[in-house]
Amino acid sequence: MVEKVQIHTDKSPAAIGPYSQAIRCGNLIFTSGQIPLTPAGELVSQDVQEQTHQSLRNIKHILEAAGSSLDRVVKTTVFISDMNDFPLVNQVYQQYFQPPYPARSCVQVARLPRDVKVEIEAIALV
Repeated sequence: MVEKVQIHTDKSPAAIGPYSQAIRCGNLIFTSGQIPLTPAGELVSQDVQEQTHQSLRNIKHILEAAGSSLDRVVKTTVFISDMNDFPLVNQVYQQYFQPPYPARSCVQVARLPRDVKVEIEAIALV
């Protein structure tokens, strides 16, 4: 049986509920959705591009704590509160990933925690 290992780093905000920042299971890391909070738990700004940067920085730090990196991401899910922001999110997103890009889903949702504009989760290889 494959063991689940909790991943935690102080370089990303602590979980704001009953969940882990990430779980390593075998050679995969599953991050929880990362919203644009600083490690201190403060919202970075109201700008969707700054929020996207912070969400991806949080994922980067979590993956590094797990012994992985953004280069090892195979799948992401991006949740946005307004599909009109999709091009702006993409402008930032492509700065963090290189071809071949991870598989990705992007969905508009009615509301996100703390009323942020973007939340991103990832699956990566160790």
